[in-house]
Amino acid sequence: MRAYVFTDQALAKHAGQFVWLGINGEKAVNAEFLKRYKVPAYPTYYLLDQDGGTLIRWTGGASVGQLDQFFTEQSAAYAKRASSGGNTVDAVLARADSLNGAAAYADAAAAYGQALAMAPPSWASYGRAVDARLFALDQADSAEACVTLAEQALPKVRHTVSAANVAGSGLGCALELPKDAPRRAERVAAMEQATKEVLADNTLPLSGDDRSGLYIGLMDARDDANDSLGHKKVAEQWSAYLDGEAAKANTPAARAVYDPHRLSAYIEIGHAERAIPMLEQSQKDFPDDYNPPARLALAYKALKQWDKALAASDVAMSKAYGPRKLSFYTARSDMYVGKGDKDAAIKTLEDAIAYANTLPDGQRNKNTIPSLQKRIDKLKAPAAP
Repeated sequence: MRAYVFTDQALAKHAGQFVWLGINGEKAVNAEFLKRYKVPAYPTYYLLDQDGGTLIRWTGGASVGQLDQFFTEQSAAYAKRASSGGNTVDAVLARADSLNGAAAYADAAAAYGQALAMAPPSWASYGRAVDARLFALDQADSAEACVTLAEQALPKVRHTVSAANVAGSGLGCALELPKDAPRRAERVAAMEQATKEVLADNTLPLSGDDRSGLYIGLMDARDDANDSLGHKKVAEQWSAYLDGEAAKANTPAARAVYDPHRLSAYIEIGHAERAIPMLEQSQKDFPDDYNPPARLALAYKALKQWDKALAASDVAMSKAYGPRKLSFYTARSDMYVGKGDKDAAIKTLEDAIAYANTLPDGQRNKNTIPSLQKRIDKLKAPAAP
């Protein structure tokens, strides 16, 4: 977003409309913010009122057009909140946005549903409301309602940017349906086809992240169908797409945006070695960033070059901070297991628990330490005869 979307001159007109604040969730100084706002994923964008209340929240990437519309709605959303007790479609939407921002997902989904039911034809906020309701339903573990909404919305959003989120979210929710759910295979197939159609539509101004996410959904669908050859075919298409997008980048920062996706794609197709030159270049370009060496460690891990993986991990660990560092500990433990050094693997996880206990509230996930302890217990368990 920072490298491709926020730099677009189409957004310059919004520069003086808001007080801008960027939050790095890995820094301890921002723990109180995370505790209050419960950021569900990165990136997430909030519009806050003067009391810190959430008017609207957008989670995930966005195209220039989507962000332009999002910003345009903000001043209107602020006015709507004052009349949120009303029953106009915009008042109901404002109430839904506030509930979504407060992570009251079930209530938010219901309110978005009410707004969509009230909406007039050609409602300007239709696509955004559908996107938001799909997210709320997914967070509330309402897969059936999520798929049903996607099925209803697809004909209305075809050939628009919203089609990507509707198809992708619909596919993800369809795959979450119980295996014995009625018409499950048919519904998964329909959402898979819709996702393919979005990817094939090169006229849609989608971000690279959005298109990349659709490929991941298609691989999940092939896994669900036990189609390993189909999975590999999609993975190869995904890798080729990402290489093409990275080649178009005109700055190191723009190119590095694709590093994590390309690494994952290379691992999927069994060629993790392709990531090494790319990540070594990023390490030179951004010497203070822990991400390039951490990703380099994962590339060597995939190649089972344990000493090189640990050496790259040493560099990443020396630069890392915040909750993200915990994932480096677990990856490092796996490297020691691969190397055959179980004692070092256990010690690494114990160090991870000690580190997790130093994180302030807001950065500490209640499930993290039990999960790490479970890994330790598994490593300490006697080998099966």
